[in-house]
Amino acid sequence: MTPSAPRLQDPQDPRAAGAAPAARRRPGGRTARIRAQVLDAVLTELAEHGYDGLTMDAVAARAGVHRATVYRRWGDVGGLLADVLDAAGEDDWQPPDTGSLEGDLAALNHEIQDALTAQPPIMAALIAASFRSEKADHAQRRLWEDRYARCETMVGRAAERGELPPRTDARRLLIAATAPLYHQLVLLRTPPDPHLPGQAARTAALAAAAGAFTGAPPAGDA
Repeated sequence: MTPSAPRLQDPQDPRAAGAAPAARRRPGGRTARIRAQVLDAVLTELAEHGYDGLTMDAVAARAGVHRATVYRRWGDVGGLLADVLDAAGEDDWQPPDTGSLEGDLAALNHEIQDALTAQPPIMAALIAASFRSEKADHAQRRLWEDRYARCETMVGRAAERGELPPRTDARRLLIAATAPLYHQLVLLRTPPDPHLPGQAARTAALAAAAGAFTGAPPAGDA
């Protein structure tokens, strides 16, 4: 999922330390402040100039950080983008809980649509950059895995309520529910449709209830 554009946490916020798994915790104090300044600068530069206009020197200047610090810590533009995406996975975001599968999926889709159409277009720029940078690509895959794992709770709750048949594949269901948003907004670049989040959610929920996502996936759909 990409339910929201990356949000950098205030390093002084006591919730920030507990939001990330232990393996992802970062140092606090001055180190955390520099990281926040630099990653905010990356987002701004990426939104304004795109991947081709993103440079280490421009990020350092915008962040007010010595260029040697930026090169030493992040290495190159790919390292900066990867850290932006990793930072997005350190938040405490949780999927919607509306009381129904269709409601949860619709709320999730609205968040995705808001993120993909936000100005400046940070999330769209990060997706585009992931095709140009191997480090960013790997980091984005980590972020997607994190979001899918969190969103599986929606499917689990729906199964407990009796909305879904046993052995419903959460990943396949989530992909089916959210894919229309990415197809329309990222691939076709059509204007946002206020009805699409709900329609896509309803279609996926009905298909799931009918057993479309149980059992082994079709051949070729790993």
